[in-house]
This record gives sequence, structure tokens and C-alpha cells, in this order.
Amino acid sequence: MPRQPFEIAGQTIRPGSIETVHLPVSSLPDHTPVSLSVQVHHGRREGPVMFVSAAVHGDEVIGVEIVRRLLRAPQLKSLRGTLLVVPVVNSFGFLNRSRYLPDRRDLNRCFPGHRSGSLGARLAHIFLNEVVQRCEVGIDLHSAAIHRTNLPQIRISPGDRPTREMAMTFGAPVVLSSPLRDGSLRAEAAQHGTSVLLYEAGEGLRFDEMAVRAGVAGILRVMRGLAMLPARSVAPAKARPYLCESSTWLRAPVGGLLRTFRAEGELVQPGDLLATISDPFGGAETDLQAPSPGILIGRAILPVVNEGDAIFHLAALNPRAADDTVEDLAAQLERDPLFDEDEII
Repeated sequence: MPRQPFEIAGQTIRPGSIETVHLPVSSLPDHTPVSLSVQVHHGRREGPVMFVSAAVHGDEVIGVEIVRRLLRAPQLKSLRGTLLVVPVVNSFGFLNRSRYLPDRRDLNRCFPGHRSGSLGARLAHIFLNEVVQRCEVGIDLHSAAIHRTNLPQIRISPGDRPTREMAMTFGAPVVLSSPLRDGSLRAEAAQHGTSVLLYEAGEGLRFDEMAVRAGVAGILRVMRGLAMLPARSVAPAKARPYLCESSTWLRAPVGGLLRTFRAEGELVQPGDLLATISDPFGGAETDLQAPSPGILIGRAILPVVNEGDAIFHLAALNPRAADDTVEDLAAQLERDPLFDEDEII
């Protein structure tokens, strides 16, 4: 029996075809229409329905680049099931180079939304109902806030074994168990039975080549694991991710000028010197040391800090984790034929 067409927002997508659907959201004050644009890849053969989304926060441009490269991947020609891709969820923030919506709301705290609520509530309602709830699984792409950077990592809900298995398949250096937050896409999707991996990597308003390559490769691996792509078309990750059950931010004990001596991805032990904060006169220096063993999964970039500012994000390590995950990831991405320079321009 031939596969049925995919219906979305009153449009019909035939098996084996690709269509971009524009879901009306609002209009700008100058009457320019704003839509939520979804590219639908409806495979000829049956399989899961999956979404990939980026720029829920408008300044997180790494996810947009990951989506762009994903859509160029030749593996998608052999797609089973249906892939819904949203390169930019928060168009308002994206155009303004801002994390937030015009009213300063965080879209990732607006779910499930409402058709007649605030701008954020309306956008969240459209995205949730027209895209997320149509899918069995999704990958939501994020980066650190501006002036911070993140090691490529996957965040999953505590105790969610199926999502954890997908996260391990993704192959990012770190898989972090992170509690669900009220109003977030991940929390609301879980209520409706959609498993969502949250990918964090790099810095707001900046590209990071390793973070982009790791994101594209990870998505393709998850699709391979779901039998949406042929097994032979995507190589599995060669390094096993660190599995971390908790994390904490190490904060500046004083204000001043920050000099960091460790980078994201490094393993640390208790007492290791991570950074020094000095006053502008050079009369006083305060060291920031690692309080416990772990891996640094994020850090501040700005050299000027206030007392209490978050400096390093430290994830606790599972002792069974492999020792060379980060180095193996970088080496693998350097030599992976998927990422030939002709394919990523």
C-alpha cells in the first residue's frame, strides 16, 4: 500500500516530496508578515515523524547553520518517515539579534502557549500544535547566551531512558541530565509524549565549526538509530559521551578582571586553578579553584566580571566515562568524509 500524504496547515505533501510551509504568526508594526516556516521532507517509506528546530532564542545562530547543513546532507535522499525542519522559530529575536521576543519574554518559557495570549504565547501555541505534537521525537538546537560558550552537549530529562539512549547515539562529548523547567518546550513536549533532545553548543551570535559539525553529525546519527536513514549512510560515534547526572555554576567570588586558565571540555580535579580575578590596580588577586572533579561544559568569555557572575559550568563525571571523548570528537570531525569542505560552504 502506498504511503499516505502528510497534512500540515491545510497543505498536502506527497510521499517522496519536499515542501516548505509558511504558518502565519503575526505581522511587524510596518505590516510586514511574519511566518513560522517549516520544511517538510516526507519520505516514500514509512517511519517516524521527527522535528529539528533552531533559534527558539533568536541569538542562537549556530542552530540555524546546523539546519542549513543538515538540509544539504545527501543522506536525506534515503529518508524513511517524515522530517519537519524549522530553521528559525523566533523570527522576531533573530531579526533583532536578540535572545528574546520584542516584549522581552523568553519564548522557551511560554509553552504551551495560547492562541489569544501574548506574542510569545501565540508563537509557542502554533509551534507546539502544528509541529511538535505531530512528531514522536525532536531535536531542539541551542547555544549559550551571549558572552558565554558551551561545549557541545545533549540535555535530557532525568530518568528518561529512551531519550538517554538517543542522546548516547547522538555522540556529543557530554550527556547531561537536566530537570525540566516550567514553560519550556522540552517540558511541554514530554507532557504530550514527544521525546526531545536539547543540543547546546557554542556562543550566541557566533559560529563555532566543531559545534556545527557535531550537531549535524549527531542529528544524522539519531535518524540512523531511528531507522530513518540507512545504517550504512552514517557512521556511529567512535567515542562514548560522558554521562553526567548533575552540574553547577562556579561563580566569581569578587569583581574585577578575569583571566581563565582552563577551557570548556577540560577535565579538572579538586583544587585545580581555573581562573584568577584581579582588581584594576593589581593590588589584589583572587583565585577560583575547582571544588570537585568534573568536566567543564561552559564558561564565561568576557574578561570583566562582577561578584557572583557565572564563570565556569562544571558537570559531575560518571567514573565509567571514557577519558578521551573530547579529543576523539575533534579528531573524528576533522577526518569524517561527511564534512568535506565542498559540502559545508
